[in-house]
Amino acid sequence: MSVIVETRGGKLGGFLQDSVHVFRGIPYAAPPVGPRRFLPPAPLPPWSGLRDATRFGSSAWQSSSALGPALPFDVGPMDEDCLTLNVWTPGLDGAGRPVLVWIHGGGFVIGAGSQAIYDGTVLARRGDVVVVTLNYRLGVLGFLYLKTLCGERLPATGNEGILDQMAALEWVREEIAAFGGDPAKVTVFGESAGAISVATLLGMPRARGLFRRAILQSGSANFVAPREDAESVSEAFLGALGLTAGTAERLRELPPARLLEAQRTVSPGFAGSPGAVPRPQLRNRLGLSFVPVVDGEVIPRDPFAAIQDGLSRDVAVLIGTTLEEMKLFGLMDMEARTLDGASLLARCERNIPGHGRGVVEAYRQARTARGESVAPPELWCAIETDRIFRRPAMRLAELQRVHQPDVYTYLFTWVCPLMEGFLGACHAIDLAFVFGTLASPTIAGFSGTGPEAAALSERVRDAWVRFARTGNPGHPGLPFWPAYDATSRATMLLGRECTLEERPREAERRVWDAITEGPLQ
Repeated sequence: MSVIVETRGGKLGGFLQDSVHVFRGIPYAAPPVGPRRFLPPAPLPPWSGLRDATRFGSSAWQSSSALGPALPFDVGPMDEDCLTLNVWTPGLDGAGRPVLVWIHGGGFVIGAGSQAIYDGTVLARRGDVVVVTLNYRLGVLGFLYLKTLCGERLPATGNEGILDQMAALEWVREEIAAFGGDPAKVTVFGESAGAISVATLLGMPRARGLFRRAILQSGSANFVAPREDAESVSEAFLGALGLTAGTAERLRELPPARLLEAQRTVSPGFAGSPGAVPRPQLRNRLGLSFVPVVDGEVIPRDPFAAIQDGLSRDVAVLIGTTLEEMKLFGLMDMEARTLDGASLLARCERNIPGHGRGVVEAYRQARTARGESVAPPELWCAIETDRIFRRPAMRLAELQRVHQPDVYTYLFTWVCPLMEGFLGACHAIDLAFVFGTLASPTIAGFSGTGPEAAALSERVRDAWVRFARTGNPGHPGLPFWPAYDATSRATMLLGRECTLEERPREAERRVWDAITEGPLQ
């Protein structure tokens, strides 16, 4: 059934599905093509007539991921003209519903708001909320820093993808009332690179006022790059194309496929071949070369520092991780499966110089006391999960809690059924539970199905919706969920059983308090 809504840009024709009004492929900015490649998003001229909003827009250009076998989520056709968003709403009635705006993950190099796992139908219907998903520019097209090398000839800040996200949030502020949403009740939420994006937005002065609440799933502010790192990546990228700063303007002429080919040479691990930029500074970022850049303008300074100073003091925060984030990335690290004591120590010493032996021993003792495996591969996973994901997430919670009483934390413990549970409670396992998309054929094998999975999904969705509505995720389906503070560190464990635990895995957490490691602190 066709449903029509009128926006400032023009009329949109969507459809009704399972009692939810759906609008797909809505442009929120002008196509960043031709001379607009590598520039900030520009306003979209209005259109005449009725625009078809029944099909998803093209995804941003991207390479296939090395995690494809575990996460077979199709992104569909790709195009540089990718700045579109999608809306699911229970009604076009001016009811002023809370709005949840989703920023997808994928290491800033893969993903799309159109992926089946992010279908907003169930979440919108059960929660009586408006759900928005969006695309933003990825990889070199969204996060290549060129301004130092090229000046105003190619003034890319390395944050064009983040500026795309801001443009989408500005569209929501201006247009969402026509879709039954309240622009004053916007929650921005995301996972992995999406959560890193949310953390970045929390540290950006120009993002103030675009959202009232924030949910960060498996990501914090420790993945942003200093300008020096971004410059070295840009130099290596230009070199892979046979270009120099003087000839860099040819980047606007090259086809996207050629840019992606060169991108793979400077993208270690996550979505490419072993890279040409194995800089030590990348060790805290899973080797990701293309991430938000502290350029001094779009992102004036380290987001942690801005959050510490209270820049986003008015934003309620819900933040957490999965229990065993790194087991998913272990699929790309064959050597990790056969680590012995010596190689484990060498790896830890490389990542945290001078502290490797102490960290390994502290984790061995803590896990032994709980009856958990202390095999070197398990210790490596636990240490890296905390170093890269959990400790930075808790750091953000601690900094925000000084200024904002509504800060809540969780730990997702549901085990992925693939490979007889080998992946554990890994990175991305929480996604289908948040959106209620467990039944999708391409997702069920990864997330699991059955009564227990369905019950957990309902509890999680109700918590996310409750937080979006009130700033507090507590609801009758969960134990009492108090706010986080540095004393009790109350954390909701979300899994086959949902329990509230104070100071979970405290022995491991204390390890990191004694270590000063740049962006992690």
